[in-house]
Amino acid sequence: MSLVGGYVALSKPLVAAFPVLLLAWLRFGIAALAMPHWLKRTPDEPPMTAHTRWLVFLESFLGNFLFSICMLFGVSLTSAVSAGVIMASIPACVAVASWLFLRERITVRIGLAIACAALGIGLLALSPAHASATPSSSPASMPWLGNLLVFCAVLCETAYAVIGKSLTGRLGPKRIASLINLWGFALSMPFGIWFALQFDFTAVRLGTWALLVAYALAASIWTVWLWMTGLRNVPAAQAGVFAVLLPVSAALVGVLVLGESLSSTQLLAFVIALVGVVLATWPGRRR
Repeated sequence: MSLVGGYVALSKPLVAAFPVLLLAWLRFGIAALAMPHWLKRTPDEPPMTAHTRWLVFLESFLGNFLFSICMLFGVSLTSAVSAGVIMASIPACVAVASWLFLRERITVRIGLAIACAALGIGLLALSPAHASATPSSSPASMPWLGNLLVFCAVLCETAYAVIGKSLTGRLGPKRIASLINLWGFALSMPFGIWFALQFDFTAVRLGTWALLVAYALAASIWTVWLWMTGLRNVPAAQAGVFAVLLPVSAALVGVLVLGESLSSTQLLAFVIALVGVVLATWPGRRR
């Protein structure tokens, strides 16, 4: 979750250098080159059924492809701090998804967490347009649209968590990571090729290429492997506790690395959102 928050924030300079759909394709392509050996089925894994293949596709389409598109377009239009506040609603959204699809009961505490997430996002929407201090800021920036797209990314991440829990009982973490990355590469290929044919790659600085490689490895390999390995050994509700690190790291990178400022309204929204995270993920009392 710390790595996810970090690359969400650091993707802001990348979307200033590359078209979003080209950036997504390059991310999946770089990761595919790094992990072909993860595609092989281990002896302890059962053969994939049609249902498992469908889950792998959905995991990639929602959690990889759509998440990347919504998140990259979103952070190009809003600030990393704002994205961090909105990402704090992930645990509450996972709770709602668990109630809808897994028939888990939503307690009063979870209901309060959902209310906190909604209040935090509402305060963020009412705050003045937040201008980044980085040179990558665009005069055409639309914070409201960026915030909406980041929230769509939250919904994609929610589906990623719910489907991922089911997949970890069927496939190993490394194979899940490699398979969903290949699907992401295939889904983004038509758009990526279209933009690549018109893009001047020689204009990209060496430091930007290094950041792209780090982003690709973190987004498609390290975070997926860590998350899927954790879900195999930790209950989903307990794993949700660590989602607090996503908005914290995104905001810290935005302020400390990208030079963004934190307004009082955004700070209040951030605190309320984190209170919601704590309420949603705090371990229940043992009986």
